Amino acid sequence: MLYKTWLLFLTTVFFVSATPGPNMLLAMTHGINYGVRRTCATCLGLMCGLSLIMIASAAGLGALLATSETLFSAVKYLGAAYLVYLGVKTWRAAPQLLQRKADARGAADTPARRMRTGFLVAMSNPKAFIFFTALFPQFMDAHQAQGPQLAILALTFFIIETSWQFAYASGGARLAGWLNSARRLKLVNRVSGGAFISAGVVLWGVSRH
Repeated sequence: MLYKTWLLFLTTVFFVSATPGPNMLLAMTHGINYGVRRTCATCLGLMCGLSLIMIASAAGLGALLATSETLFSAVKYLGAAYLVYLGVKTWRAAPQLLQRKADARGAADTPARRMRTGFLVAMSNPKAFIFFTALFPQFMDAHQAQGPQLAILALTFFIIETSWQFAYASGGARLAGWLNSARRLKLVNRVSGGAFISAGVVLWGVSRH
């Protein structure tokens, strides 16, 4: 792969990944509620979901979603419904001061649960399948071996995406002290919940084109 081609891909993914979306919103919200270290499980779930999407795209599922209205709609509506559910749950969550949250974490939350949430949020957008299918070929040379090129692009994507997830989680964790009041935490729950609901509603209206 030419260096200038890789550099163009790196720049593209850097700005695409930086754009606030459900994945980054979840990382930031969990950073606020659990801190960066505990949010590692969330980020792992997000990256597992994206890995599965990338593999499925490479196997041709992205092309299938692009041509099958029924399959695309099924994945789209399931993903949108989950985001709305997560939004309503976050919106209605009773604000808990961070010390009380820390005391209750053992029974109320586990790394496996945070990882599952991250995985489901990452899998909730069928556009991601088409995104990988459409993006990667733009930076690949058809006359060169596909495997090494795909590996370079995938590794670059994962490094940038993971870095942004931890940046959002760290930003959320830094806000935790300022947010350590019931009123402010309630506001965060409402804003985060509203954002998840909005993402679900927008996703619901997405077309294949």
